[in-house]
Amino acid sequence: MDKHFLTPLFAPSSVVAFVGHADDPGGQSAAGRTLREAFRADRFDGTLRFLDVRTKGTLEELSQTHADLALIALAPRDVAAALEIAGRIGCTAAVVISSGIGTDQAAQWRKIARREGVHLLGPNSLGFQRPSLHLNASVAGPLARSGPLALVSQSGSLTASMLDWARQNGVGFSSVVSLGPHTSVDMAQVLDFLANDRDTHSIIVYLEGIDDARRFMSALRSASHAKPVVVLKAGRKPAGNEAAQTHSAAIVGSDDVFDSALRRAGAVRVRSFVELFSAAKCLASRYRPVGKRLAVVTNGGGPGVLAADWINEIGLDLGKLSAPAQKLLLPTLPPLASLTDLMDLSEDALPAHYRAAIDAASADSQVDGVLAIFSPKPGADAAATAKALADIPRPMNKPLLACWMGDSSVGKARTVLADATIPSFRTPEAAVGAFGNIAAFYQNQQLLQQTPPPLSALAKPDIEGARLLIESVLAERRRVLTEMESKTLLSSFHIPITRTLLARSANEAMMIATQLGFPVALKIDSPDISHKSDVEGVALNVLNGTGARDTYIEMMERVARLAPDARINGVTVQKMVRARRGREIYVGMVTDEPFGPVIVFGAGGTMIELLNDRAMELPPLNQFLARRLIERSRVAETLGEWRGANAVDMEALEEVLLRVSEMVCELPELREMDINPIIVDENGAISVDARIVVASSTQAVAGNSGYGSGSASSSNGYQHLAIMPYPARYRREWPLPGAGGGTYIVRPVHPNDAQMLQALVQGLSPESRWFRFVSRFHELPPSMLSRFTLIDYDREMALVAVVLERSVSPDGTVLESERIVGVSRYITNPDQTSCEFSLVVADEFSGKGIGSRLMESIIDVARDKGLAEMDGLVLATNPDMLKLVRRLGFTVKSFPEDPDFKLVVYML
Repeated sequence: MDKHFLTPLFAPSSVVAFVGHADDPGGQSAAGRTLREAFRADRFDGTLRFLDVRTKGTLEELSQTHADLALIALAPRDVAAALEIAGRIGCTAAVVISSGIGTDQAAQWRKIARREGVHLLGPNSLGFQRPSLHLNASVAGPLARSGPLALVSQSGSLTASMLDWARQNGVGFSSVVSLGPHTSVDMAQVLDFLANDRDTHSIIVYLEGIDDARRFMSALRSASHAKPVVVLKAGRKPAGNEAAQTHSAAIVGSDDVFDSALRRAGAVRVRSFVELFSAAKCLASRYRPVGKRLAVVTNGGGPGVLAADWINEIGLDLGKLSAPAQKLLLPTLPPLASLTDLMDLSEDALPAHYRAAIDAASADSQVDGVLAIFSPKPGADAAATAKALADIPRPMNKPLLACWMGDSSVGKARTVLADATIPSFRTPEAAVGAFGNIAAFYQNQQLLQQTPPPLSALAKPDIEGARLLIESVLAERRRVLTEMESKTLLSSFHIPITRTLLARSANEAMMIATQLGFPVALKIDSPDISHKSDVEGVALNVLNGTGARDTYIEMMERVARLAPDARINGVTVQKMVRARRGREIYVGMVTDEPFGPVIVFGAGGTMIELLNDRAMELPPLNQFLARRLIERSRVAETLGEWRGANAVDMEALEEVLLRVSEMVCELPELREMDINPIIVDENGAISVDARIVVASSTQAVAGNSGYGSGSASSSNGYQHLAIMPYPARYRREWPLPGAGGGTYIVRPVHPNDAQMLQALVQGLSPESRWFRFVSRFHELPPSMLSRFTLIDYDREMALVAVVLERSVSPDGTVLESERIVGVSRYITNPDQTSCEFSLVVADEFSGKGIGSRLMESIIDVARDKGLAEMDGLVLATNPDMLKLVRRLGFTVKSFPEDPDFKLVVYML
């Protein structure tokens, strides 16, 4: 059951094609004719048969016909009949090649496909290509050449254009998949298949939009953890906010949120058609690790300066040789060579000089990548210099890119570089941009590895109190919290706030101000006024009691005149924050469609819109993600020692972000939030003002159903998030049976477990490895290891049993290390009601009850998710596993498709 459910679609062994009759002009569409011609041009490796839905002879032959995949290129009136026939002959996948199909017609075909048990690609699709199988199930043009690159595109015309460009540039594909509006098999499912496809080494995606953020993020994170994913997205639309009342709602755009989502998913975004392929070409080299420091080796100062300028422009660093490396290299170079910044070899540079400089940069710890630039010079041999690069042993430990400038004089050299698979570019800017994609991939992979829980390790917040406050606001049919309510909500999550009291009369304002101490600030308190300064509802630096009383009276009169319909609760009084060199920071959140809550950070104060300094991240956050979020903002440059001011307390600022993340995770009713300004200095951070907008939780989670939607996920409480938090609630500690005693932990897997999981597999006996994987491999392939450790906790779960082992070093130090000794997992089936399980336990821990505990725990999780059935395949020659599942209450059945296996089923 390890075979992906879309294998019959993208890797079929048998195909039936419904394309109409060639002799019937009304029975064959243009797509059908194109499909026939495609099959004539390329002979499919499997079996192919053409069927006609209009002839009775075909129906009589159905009992003798079976296929994995049905290709349907018919007039719309005949598609439904073709889908029904496909179901009768056992097809589990179908492609409908069509265009211009509306929502209602597409829904009808999807209903038929579901009824017949068929996974449907289409309608409004050009189909797909699998060059390694010689399968051109598309009308996108001739079959592409075979290669390691997969293309998934939501634009049919762009798919055809990309294939045409690729043919002219020698680019090959493992898969080409065209997706259009209303397609049943969607982007998330295709990415999920490609993540596990052995023929695919990197993936490029053209994207116009997504319907389900949770499913998309789950599949994209899984795919980009296994192999590089490059995305080109069209369209820049404003954020889908219903109540644009806060600063965040006015500033954040959905395109910016999409950037944040891609970073968190470990993918790389590009901005142009050509850059899409160049980025994929570079990332396919799988250089890891890599940073942002790019050294430039050049024989011309001008091109080198252009490269250095662009390095600075896109946020990279110019890599410079260390002083010892310069000292060793310089005597071997021409007299006019310089290594101070650029590695300028001068016009007299020979191929050997390029080789020496690149070798030095590759060995230097201050350099992360190398760009070799060649400018045509009298007497310089472009091809020989390229050959010097090509002769460098592969693989290099750092990225090597080339830019051979010019045209006809360097054509042969570019061929040499291409044959050596060295990414080559015509301009310095393009080459630097390609390295920027590699650096972004590495940085985004670091973000991908983060799987924070919904609550941090800080003191537990008063979640119930916060929920009661929100319920009381919604019960009054209000959405906007007052300042007092907003600050109370922040206090529930231990976010420091200025002490604020509400005055309902002028004399009360005077008394409160006197008790707090001067100077104070007075602000109008109204659920109907979004920005207090717009109605002159803010007064700062009030210095005495008389001033507080008079300010109250004047403010109430002004607001009544400027906002006569607003409900006024009174005036809040708070002591002015006195931080002589404090920085004003803004933290907020906005609800994006479709990604849900997004946390925003940047410069605060009254100039917030003008400065437009916004960095964004999807929740949940941990300290690493909070620090990276701060670093992406422009205000970050002022948080260290700046113009005589001490560095701010970064831990306090990070703690505010962690607390906001907790609020967003635990309170799905939150729709928008402004905490502005937050005054931060070397002594800490304090929130001066806050405004929060809420809605019922059913509105807050709209559009984020995804895998495990409905009853299967209602219990987890985090459906409003695009990224499922780490489910720490499933962590349990159990006594370890045996004379030695001790305990072991059962907890959900996380990406940092990859090395321990690999060690578990490597340590299994051949028999145990065969029982679990039905394979003789000694270790998990990288793609499978990625798939097993970076998971979407909403649609699948893996629980690991971890023991703590102690050893003594040669110097007598006692060392402790964790070891995974067992894993149970399930993955939700496409029907969304059942799941498939697996179990493996280290041989030396077999028979100690760990396997039983892991199975009981994974059953509890599946039941908690609302799943109805758990099933799996067990080798008939594995008596211990069959005994275990029988004891747990599984039903053991024969498996007709393969008598070597038993099908075991448990009703949850």
